[in-house]
Amino acid sequence: MNLLPIDEVAAKAGIPGGALYHYGPYKAKLSRDYTDSLPPAGQGKLILVTAISPTPAGEGKTTTTIGLGDGLTRIGKQTLICLREPSMGPCFGMKGGATGGGKAQVAPSDEINLHFTGDFHAITAANNLLAAMIDNHVYWGNDLGLDPDKVTWRRAMDMNDRALRHLTVDITGKGLIRRDSFDITVASEVMASFCLARSLKDLEERLSRVIVGRDRDDKIVTAKALKAAPAMVALLRDAFQPNLVQTLEHTPALVHGGPFANIAHGCNTLTATETALRLADYVVTEAGFGADLGAEKFFDIKCRLGGLKPAVSVVVATVRALKMHGGVAKTDLAEQNIEAVHSGLCNLRRHVENMQKFGVPAVVAINHFTSDTQAEIDVIKEECAALGVKAHLCTHWEHGGKGTESLAHDVAALADAGEAHFKPIYPDSMPIADKIRTVAREIYRAKEVDLSDIALGKLAQYEEAGFGAVPVCMAKTQYSFSADPNLRGAPVDFTLPVPDVRLSAGAGFVVALCGEIMTMPGLPRIPAAERIFVDEHGLIQGLF
Repeated sequence: MNLLPIDEVAAKAGIPGGALYHYGPYKAKLSRDYTDSLPPAGQGKLILVTAISPTPAGEGKTTTTIGLGDGLTRIGKQTLICLREPSMGPCFGMKGGATGGGKAQVAPSDEINLHFTGDFHAITAANNLLAAMIDNHVYWGNDLGLDPDKVTWRRAMDMNDRALRHLTVDITGKGLIRRDSFDITVASEVMASFCLARSLKDLEERLSRVIVGRDRDDKIVTAKALKAAPAMVALLRDAFQPNLVQTLEHTPALVHGGPFANIAHGCNTLTATETALRLADYVVTEAGFGADLGAEKFFDIKCRLGGLKPAVSVVVATVRALKMHGGVAKTDLAEQNIEAVHSGLCNLRRHVENMQKFGVPAVVAINHFTSDTQAEIDVIKEECAALGVKAHLCTHWEHGGKGTESLAHDVAALADAGEAHFKPIYPDSMPIADKIRTVAREIYRAKEVDLSDIALGKLAQYEEAGFGAVPVCMAKTQYSFSADPNLRGAPVDFTLPVPDVRLSAGAGFVVALCGEIMTMPGLPRIPAAERIFVDEHGLIQGLF
């Protein structure tokens, strides 16, 4: 890789060298003094890259985000890319590295995938400091009357380890046992709060609101009662500053934060996005999973809480994935199947229609694979034309930014035209249960929502406690518009079950649990870790 020194990358974004805290030659954090000195409102145009519902065939959202950023740079646009940081769990598990692919990558990819600047370690430490303070409080007399059986705060680790899903701990060493468990760090509420906070003060206020459990009278106990939030912020102080890296074509990229896209909102930090909008004319970012999860939460949570106004949405699709939505098995994807593409296009169509419901213009990026045929690509383009949107064949994996120039011109033109009239799908004032129903019906196309009595009772408690105006964070399978991962395509008239809800008071949203959501993944039968090694030159191999 022919990378530029990070000072030269910073200069391309107008960032002075004195504003950097260096972490080696190719990555740095922006100093707090510098980010605080930037004008409060930038003129940058925000571009969201999202995708159709994920399949094992792959969609390439991150790769397309990077390729589009490089394409905009190639056509002369002042551009910054904003991405989430990869979690080490998937890197060593099934997914592998998450820094793009081919000629559309952020770099140094090995360092970004493993440890990076230590942000995730800081978030893990802050999470576990709170856990330690909970048990310590009980050990030293429990003045708050915290009920050990009602402690809901979980420990965290940025690694897949199914053995940590359920365990017991002896708080006192004298037989006071309680049940405990671990989440992977990206599922921690500390991560979600970190990514939505706008300042260290805001972060402390959010962490103070975090609910750790209930006392013996069933009243909520928060991190504020344990006096934990200030020390947690001390651990997070340096991590809170955005990280600067580059693409293989030297486009500047801010890679910062990384909450799960099902149990949380799946976007990079608000601080990184706001910083980028103050520095660049065009900011390209992404949201996790398909548009029904990632884009909906980006719009209804991040944009709502951050006051962001997205200008364009890019929906990524592949011929292969559309075939799977059309009923083709993964083993048969290399064969031309125009009928299956036709059938699978219902999934793309619905995602595009959903983007338009938010008042954000959409464009489609067809992420090219070598097995694609022209006839299959033409089917997608014809369908998109019927929807009134353009579809661009993108070859960024093979050609880098050159492979997205057509997409970049279209995106820039749409952004410059100012045709976006962004509006969240529901108002703040709507009751929480109706917010859940609105997302289910308008975005998923559910006919009914089955909110359990337990869920409805909790929602009433949350509204009585003053949390009625918060957005909802839908936690469901990413593989389907429904709660059934096997229902591909675009199912309709189904019932969406919501057996339980959870208040993430620090992050500032209510999680609607549409089925069981795994927050501590396990390693697959053959984990990616078996392929990762350091070669004779000291280089890390096997991450991809």
